[in-house]
Amino acid sequence: MKSEDVADISEKITKEIGKGIVGKRKVIRKALAAILADGHILFEDYPGLAKTMLARNLAAALGCEFRRIQFTPDLLPSDITGTYVLDRNSGEFKLVKGPIFTNILLADEVNRAPPKTQSALLEGMQESQTTLEGTTYRLPEPFIVMATQNPIEYEGTYPLPEAQMDRFLIRLEMGYPSQKGEVEILRRRALRKTDEFMAGKIIDREILKEMQMAVENVHVDDSIMSYMVDIVKRTREDTQVEVGASPRGSLALLKMSRAVAAMNGRDYVIPDDVKDITIEALSHRLVLKPGPWIKGIKTSAIVEEIVKKVPVPKVD
Repeated sequence: MKSEDVADISEKITKEIGKGIVGKRKVIRKALAAILADGHILFEDYPGLAKTMLARNLAAALGCEFRRIQFTPDLLPSDITGTYVLDRNSGEFKLVKGPIFTNILLADEVNRAPPKTQSALLEGMQESQTTLEGTTYRLPEPFIVMATQNPIEYEGTYPLPEAQMDRFLIRLEMGYPSQKGEVEILRRRALRKTDEFMAGKIIDREILKEMQMAVENVHVDDSIMSYMVDIVKRTREDTQVEVGASPRGSLALLKMSRAVAAMNGRDYVIPDDVKDITIEALSHRLVLKPGPWIKGIKTSAIVEEIVKKVPVPKVD
């Protein structure tokens, strides 16, 4: 598959999902880019902004199996991975697979579950496998985790540790719609006569794999790679940052920029592709020092300033 094909299919998927999710074209495309880059997504925003709707409709448009887990304080690791249950007829223990055995898993309000339960996702997110009673099981391909967390309610929550945050390829915010957009949401709801909206199937999993392979074949010039590393290095040197982005942050820039390039019909990356996704790929990987954190400085603002200062390479 060529990059032009990836761009054409991506546009069809974006338009199909846009029939139900109004005015969020950029968010839809960045979420799709993360899937094409075979990465996990963290949605951090207020309730009622269509995070679940986006995840469900992306799965539908991509022809992928979708499951949702509502994370709660009493959720157990076995509620995610599954467990062995005694079959009284055969007298043997049989595996009852949990919801993690799917293509796209929505971990809703992931920070409401205790760390032990959150960690049940880690092996799957990093290795695309899960281990039960000493036996390792491969997860379906593709396997993408879309997690949500509410940024305003912290009582009774368990903040995600830095190690787990780092495993998300990007962090996205939906944001409130414009007045015009919100009116359009009401108009479409009135026409549908139901709250539910489900995007039509545009492709299947095999085509998705071909698109992911096309992304892997996108060329990245050495000067562009150096540009990515320079940005990440400056997050480690910033005086407001306690812990900067790890090499996994550099890899996130590489993977996301290639996906963006392919979605734009190119088989090579340009600096604008990197700029387009730097905030989403790096801001959740930074740990601020106490002073800036107390002042309410956002990591996204720091990353934005860093991008402005790093010299942009000239690519022929």
